[in-house]
This record gives sequence, structure tokens and C-alpha cells, in this order.
Amino acid sequence: MIPDKNALIELAHYKMPFGKYKNNYLVDIPEYYYTWFKQKGFPDGKLGNMMQQMHDIKVNGLEDLIKNIQRNFPKK
Repeated sequence: MIPDKNALIELAHYKMPFGKYKNNYLVDIPEYYYTWFKQKGFPDGKLGNMMQQMHDIKVNGLEDLIKNIQRNFPKK
């Protein structure tokens, strides 16, 4: 499977639209928040998919990958 460059750039620049972490980049939200959602159920749609992806990224220690994308690929 080949990662979609544009999807990774969008993920890197996506901000939480609600709650305690509203307006924070998904990568800056702590792992425990995603773990809680994984247990309770991620939201439907695009946000839920992005949160699932971010959970996997954080669990595997790949936050630096996303932060590098933020720096090197500005939001369009």
C-alpha cells in the first residue's frame, strides 16, 4: 500500500473541531485521548478516520513523522 501524500499533509494540519482540545493539531493531542476514543468509539466520518490514524501513529511512536510533514509541507 502506497501512502497518499496529500492525505498525510491534511492529517498533519488537521485541527480538532470540538471538546477539550478544540483547535489543537491532532498530532498535539495526547495519546490517552485517542485510546479513550478507541475504547468508546471514534466519531463517524473523516474526523473519526483521522483520529484512528493518529492513534496508530502515536502508539507506534511516529509523531515526529507528522511534525516533519507540518514543517516541510505547508497547508494548501
